[in-house]
Amino acid sequence: MGPPAAGRNASPRTPLEPARPMAQISAAPARARPTGVSELDRVLGGGLVPGGVVLLAGEPGVGKSTLLLEVAQQWAAAGAGVALVVSGEESVSQVRLRAERLDALHEQLYLAAETDLGAVLGHLDAVKPTLLVLDSVQTISAPATDGVPGGVTQVRAVTAALVSVAKERGIATVLVGHVTKDGQVAGPRVLEHLVDVVLHFEGDKHSSLRIVRGMKNRFGAADEVGCFEMHEKGITGLPDPSGLFLTRYAEAVPGTCVTVAMEGRRALLTEVQALIGAPVAGSPRRTVSGLDSARLAMVLAVLQRRNSQLRLHDREVFAATVGGIRVTEPAADLAMALAVGSGGLNLAIPPDLVALGEVGLTGEVRRVGAVPRRLAEAARLGFRFALVPPGCGPGATGPAPAGMQVTEVATINAALQNAARASAA
Repeated sequence: MGPPAAGRNASPRTPLEPARPMAQISAAPARARPTGVSELDRVLGGGLVPGGVVLLAGEPGVGKSTLLLEVAQQWAAAGAGVALVVSGEESVSQVRLRAERLDALHEQLYLAAETDLGAVLGHLDAVKPTLLVLDSVQTISAPATDGVPGGVTQVRAVTAALVSVAKERGIATVLVGHVTKDGQVAGPRVLEHLVDVVLHFEGDKHSSLRIVRGMKNRFGAADEVGCFEMHEKGITGLPDPSGLFLTRYAEAVPGTCVTVAMEGRRALLTEVQALIGAPVAGSPRRTVSGLDSARLAMVLAVLQRRNSQLRLHDREVFAATVGGIRVTEPAADLAMALAVGSGGLNLAIPPDLVALGEVGLTGEVRRVGAVPRRLAEAARLGFRFALVPPGCGPGATGPAPAGMQVTEVATINAALQNAARASAA
């Protein structure tokens, strides 16, 4: 027989805290406290929980430090206690300059620059914060643990120690993490299991739009997103960001169509633009920005096959979204097809029309989710016409929004014909 399992040799001991009936346990210590940054609170599920540990990951320069400095200042200004920012990548003078630019100075906001875990724990003893921001966890080293700073063993040990201290003392903790080349959280996957919340901070450096996306959340929904705008004075939340992704035209313009994308539970109106170039010899280019190149290639093939009036096989096609948002869900297929089709046929689609639907290989328009929420958002912003898949019109999903004419279209050719009729109306 093999050696006995370790669990069989464990002897019982007196627990630190006896088990109690669940109804007698107070949930007050786990209530979220607002950070003062409403878009971040939306993703967190109401705010930061005392003792909860949040991992915020993102590419270098996207604005993680700027956002968290704003959070720390708002936390201190709201009287929630002392906020401590520990920087392992910048000196205290560098962070002070950023805080001055952002007007994020407060007497209850403390700052330290450390790369040693013991020194960080010493600051926690001295300052006794209710909020800890550590930027970043990969720069902190635990001398008693083997490995180089930022390595798998070191990151695991540092995170485990900080999680333990946060739980013991009830400190709301935010750890900044690096990402790999493919956008995943750097370090061992166990890092994501140790923390309570995992957030991804996304954005193009050439665009002012920033998105915080929830990936894991023990305290709320894990599919929420928060929208922010970067500017010279820092970062501000965008409670109504659809205006960034639309171009208001005085009259209808060929080659453009509006759809409603779902980012988590949020409906965002997004404009899709397409430009059809002149015929070229050889293989024409297919260039996309903010869209899925594979879905564009499929839509072009379907349009070429199902509409005899369109000639696309020898034409260059450029397709893009407006405002820096990336849309990859199939619900944008119909808007992509209408933008390309209207550009190729020189058909001006009404600027107050939205199109929703997935396009199949036979040219059919398939159902998508959250149609009532998408249409309600479009109607709120003044759109009067909507093209939706069969089974998604009035009656199937409830009444149409007030002032909006909703039409079911079964194929992309029917969608083009309805768009033409709406333009003539």
